[in-house]
This record gives sequence, structure tokens and C-alpha cells, in this order.
Amino acid sequence: MSVAPPPPAALADIEAIRQLKARYFRLLDQKRWAEWREVFTDDVHIETPDDVGPDFSIDGAQNYVDFLQPMIDHVPTVHHGHMAEISVDGDTASGVWSMEDHLFWPPEAGLGHMWGTGWYTETYRRVEGQWRIATLLLTRIRVLANTGTANQTVLFPRG
Repeated sequence: MSVAPPPPAALADIEAIRQLKARYFRLLDQKRWAEWREVFTDDVHIETPDDVGPDFSIDGAQNYVDFLQPMIDHVPTVHHGHMAEISVDGDTASGVWSMEDHLFWPPEAGLGHMWGTGWYTETYRRVEGQWRIATLLLTRIRVLANTGTANQTVLFPRG
């Protein structure tokens, strides 16, 4: 089965969304919170059920920053997004990204090095000529924590 390539006009939008997601990861890892907030629409809807539970969500870009910043502000992180599948429909778009993250927690947290994999499923909206993340769902495949002992702890999937 072959898939027709997107029209040329959509290619520029797809590249702009890839650049947006690259900024999302870089600014998050650099802890540049004010700039990171700008990758989202004001009314963004965030769900990370495998991290904080299935009934938890956050609405609003500043609310998301206010939630995440104190949690990981002093935790070195490395976030990567790969293999983007993006489709554009006018001023809206959707995408799925394979992801991997590493978090290096301080000793007092008891988590050590955490490594996770999964997918971001997102929608985007063009706001004043700029693409922004409008919804974000992070679905985890696996999360491992290495606390320096001989064994790794599987944090997800929960069993």
C-alpha cells in the first residue's frame, strides 16, 4: 500500500511542527520554562496517564509549567522524539512521535536514573501564524529505574 505524499504547502507546515517539537524537547531539558510555555496554546490539554494516573489531566499552558517545573527543575533530563507522523488540515494538525527520556534524579529521590519509552500523540493549532501544541497525550511503553543496585526496577508497565 502506498501513501501519497503531502502537498508542497503542507510540507512547510510539517517542518514547522517538527521544529516546534524540537524546541519542546530542548527547552524542557534546558529548563527554560518561560520559553517552553510558548510551545503550547493557552488552553492546551495535557494527559500523562502512565506517569500520574488515568484520571489526571491538566488544562492550560501555565498550569502545566507550574505543575512540572518544581518536579524536575533540578533533575538533569534528556528527551528525544523520533519518527514523527504528522498530518496537516488547514490551521490544525495531528502527530504521533516515538519518544525516549532519561531523568537523572538526585540521590534523595531514590529513583536514580530513569529511562522511559513511549509515544506522544498530539494535536496542533496555528495561532497568530505560529504552530502550537494544543493537546498532548503521553503513553508509556516502559519505564525503568536504576537506583545503583544490581537490579533495575520496572516502574511501568505496572504489574
